[in-house]
Amino acid sequence: MLTATAAGALLGALWFVPSANATGDDPARAEPSASPTSQVTQQARVTSEGTRDTTANGTRLADTGSFDTTPYIVGGTVSLALGAGFVAYSVRRERLGF
Repeated sequence: MLTATAAGALLGALWFVPSANATGDDPARAEPSASPTSQVTQQARVTSEGTRDTTANGTRLADTGSFDTTPYIVGGTVSLALGAGFVAYSVRRERLGF
């Protein structure tokens, strides 16, 4: 019963996660064009700063820095240790006959 409740709560929470569908500003075309898109024909060029620019219209993407994984590693390790502790505790209780 507890597992079913937890699964239902998880599915209920995932209901509110937004989808990753991309939408554009322009409406979709009814027929595909015969000419290749700018993504296919673009050439990589070097900007005045010496960096490679491979975007379709010459704009550059923002440098957001590296992703900090430390909290996820620490949290995962703690969760793994807690789970292993519960398994060891339950095996010990079973062997001692509680």
